[in-house]
Amino acid sequence: MQTIRIDGVTRVEGHGRITIQLDDNGKVQDAHLHVLQFRGFEKFCEGRPFYEMPALTARICGICPISHSLASAKACDAIMTIRIPETAEMLRRIVHLAQIIQSHALSFFYLSSPDLLMGWDASPAERNIFGIAAKHPEVALDGIRLRKWGQEVIELLGGKRIHTSWIVPGGVAAPLTAEKRDEILRRIPEALAIARRTIGLFRNMMEKLSDEVAAFGNFPTMFMALGRKDGNLCLYGSRRRHEGWLRFADADGTIVADNIHPNDYQQYIGEGVDSGSFMKAPYYKPLGFPAGIYRVGPAARLNIARQCGTPLADAALHDFRMLYGVVSLSSFHNHYARLIETLYAIERMQQILEQPDILDTDVRAEARANESEGVGIVEAPRGTLIHHYKVDSDGMIAGVNLIVATAHNTLAMNRGLLQVADKYLSGHTANEGILNRMEGLIRSFDPCLSCATHASGRMALEIEVVDARGFVITRIVREDSSEPAELTVPHRE
Repeated sequence: MQTIRIDGVTRVEGHGRITIQLDDNGKVQDAHLHVLQFRGFEKFCEGRPFYEMPALTARICGICPISHSLASAKACDAIMTIRIPETAEMLRRIVHLAQIIQSHALSFFYLSSPDLLMGWDASPAERNIFGIAAKHPEVALDGIRLRKWGQEVIELLGGKRIHTSWIVPGGVAAPLTAEKRDEILRRIPEALAIARRTIGLFRNMMEKLSDEVAAFGNFPTMFMALGRKDGNLCLYGSRRRHEGWLRFADADGTIVADNIHPNDYQQYIGEGVDSGSFMKAPYYKPLGFPAGIYRVGPAARLNIARQCGTPLADAALHDFRMLYGVVSLSSFHNHYARLIETLYAIERMQQILEQPDILDTDVRAEARANESEGVGIVEAPRGTLIHHYKVDSDGMIAGVNLIVATAHNTLAMNRGLLQVADKYLSGHTANEGILNRMEGLIRSFDPCLSCATHASGRMALEIEVVDARGFVITRIVREDSSEPAELTVPHRE
């Protein structure tokens, strides 16, 4: 038995390692993503006042802090047993859409486009955002402009681009001014043009990427996302509009569980422990572990939704489905789905900003803790995000459970790695292009590894002592099982 190890998965958020196990004939036996960091947000939030949680949990991530703040605030709203003002909900939706736009732009343009435009086998020296800027400057500029605009919208609303404290239990901290509304609206035509141009660019590339569509996580699983009664894409969820219940669909698109109240998520979602990673492995409880594998994220959301609900995005989704069917099983299609969602987010933001009550100053309801538990769920850029809090009689946090989008995809990412490794590596010598394709599978999920490291239970531990020349002289493993022979493959960009 031999193990190939990719130390440091590149162009993802956080620190991860991929291991591929081969038999003596070079046939792939297993592949696994290991998340090497551990961050104890679930534990050190205990003892804090519940109303601090939106600002505190935003510090989990610098890329998607808005998603954590919103899920947290919704959990706090439930603890307070209040319905936030209508305008506050609209403003939360706008900042959420801005978060979707800037995060999807980061994923597509900065992290994934180097593979798509430069080629999987290109030298790492040019297969990066600087290489894109040199050879495809117009694409690089579109990515910079779109992400910058999404962050500027967040700043206009919340006062800061990262870790704003504007999202609070009961609503938001301050209303929107006419000047800021007009500034956001002024930039929407440019953002729409970029989104439409990029969808056209990627659609024209898809024929050359047929191998990746076929091999990058292309297998039947269930899918999970928030649902709406009218079947439109649901990203935020609201009791006021009878939307935001959890929905599971099978690989054919048939809804198998629907109208799951956020409070009941634990009846359907179990939390397994991945022994090789500091990351949970959630599963669909009725099918058990690991048979209850499901996926979340952009492609899963479009698989579950009947349509997006805005004109341009609906047209783009129709075009996509004419090419690939109503239900897409390939995780590679997350890239396409992100672009469609970006178009939707821009259109939907404009619709909300044009509402007559968007400048109303009643944007926060206040109350003490009236319930001992609260659950908040939103669709983060990478998929469904769950915050579950328990409080004591004084409103102090007594327990926290977080299930982050990347964790939902744990089982699917490992299965996808095995599929890619089996196609490209079995019987072949590992080279830069082959290893980059395995990293590309992970990048198709756009994982946020820092967000996802909130596991429980006894975790595997490996300590390596390295001498001055870089040679491992001692390896200590917290397991009784014997260690397979290991081949370390340096792979950095």
